[in-house]
Amino acid sequence: MVLAGTVALSGCLADGTPFPTRNAVDPASAPLAAGIARKPGTDAQSSELIADLAARRSILPATGPYAEVAQAVLDHSAGAAQAELRVARLTAQAKSKNWLPQIGPSVSLSSLGDLVTQLVMEQVIFDNGAKKAERDFAAADVEVAAVELSQEMNDTVYDGLKFYISGLKAEAQAEVASANARQLSEFERILRERAKGGLSDLSEVGFVAQKRHEAEAEAQADRQAAQAARTQLATMSDQPMQHLTGLSNVALPVAAPEPLAVKRAEGEAARAEAEAQLAKAGHLPGLALRAGAGEGKPTLGVNMGMTQMLGFGRGDTLAAIEAGAEAGQARVAKARQDSARSLSALQVRLTDLRAREMRDAALVEEAESGLALFKRQYKMGRRRLMELVGNYESYAAMKRAQVGLRYEIALTELEIARVQGLLVDGSRI
Repeated sequence: MVLAGTVALSGCLADGTPFPTRNAVDPASAPLAAGIARKPGTDAQSSELIADLAARRSILPATGPYAEVAQAVLDHSAGAAQAELRVARLTAQAKSKNWLPQIGPSVSLSSLGDLVTQLVMEQVIFDNGAKKAERDFAAADVEVAAVELSQEMNDTVYDGLKFYISGLKAEAQAEVASANARQLSEFERILRERAKGGLSDLSEVGFVAQKRHEAEAEAQADRQAAQAARTQLATMSDQPMQHLTGLSNVALPVAAPEPLAVKRAEGEAARAEAEAQLAKAGHLPGLALRAGAGEGKPTLGVNMGMTQMLGFGRGDTLAAIEAGAEAGQARVAKARQDSARSLSALQVRLTDLRAREMRDAALVEEAESGLALFKRQYKMGRRRLMELVGNYESYAAMKRAQVGLRYEIALTELEIARVQGLLVDGSRI
């Protein structure tokens, strides 16, 4: 094969060993090679990314309701990402041997009309790193699949715990609303008796009755929300979880690992770089030894060729390949920024919820004291019953909102752990 101009034979042997040459390296390949930050791998021993995932430990306690919910939903999960990881690992294992000779049949039709069949063996001598790029691509595919599995498992555990905690929150608020309805019912009874004696107006009875109906409807809605959450949790776990009650204590680490979204972007960037290197190698000449045996004379030769034909747009094509590899690193930076903003917003929300819980608890305690004073003043005749009803209504609304804060705090803590990949032990990947 004769190529116009001078082409420098640079690159790697099929097994990844650098090909020795005294010629200059194609300058278009230098930026691409420099852009590869690390070598992807298929397990914790060969991959920094997978080792990082495997080293993560769940913040959930070993026992308690959180642990039971997490184990139940993981045992019943579909595991689509786990199947994809197995496929990726098997593919990478097959690609790890792509530098060995390839053997296959060859059938050709001679000029005399005879079919000639041979068994052909081909060994790549040097290919500008194409075989190595194939192996790196398959290894990076394993890394991406491992991150996807970690994300799926953390999302599954979070969803299960979210249903559990949402059910607890609705049940707690239903208790407050039910107590409110019972107290308003007692106020309504007193007003009806007073109306019979001409001491109260029927409009006041109607007003309190309306408030009682609203409290009863609120309690019913809370009970339905609790039942819906419990039902969804039972569907995820394939078992009833009605026996579980209460929250578990979790502690978020001070030095948290990088979010899973960043690790996935890193894996995809490594895969894009390997894909770009493979495309780059297709635009450079390669060398292979080819031997055939069978019908006719044995053949032995050296083949030199290129996967991609030369064309006028070669320079732009190589520039596009280089830009594609650089775009992967840009996506990593964007994922890191987006994750930092998301975690910052969650941390601010968690701090605000904790402050509100302490503040509202003090306000509810003050409201209880004020309500007790109002009741004493009412019994002494210094307060009207409708004033007591209004005071109690304000207290009940404040109490219901304050009861739900501890569950909101628990959900926010778990959401932060989900983003960081800390709801499932990395050893399960």
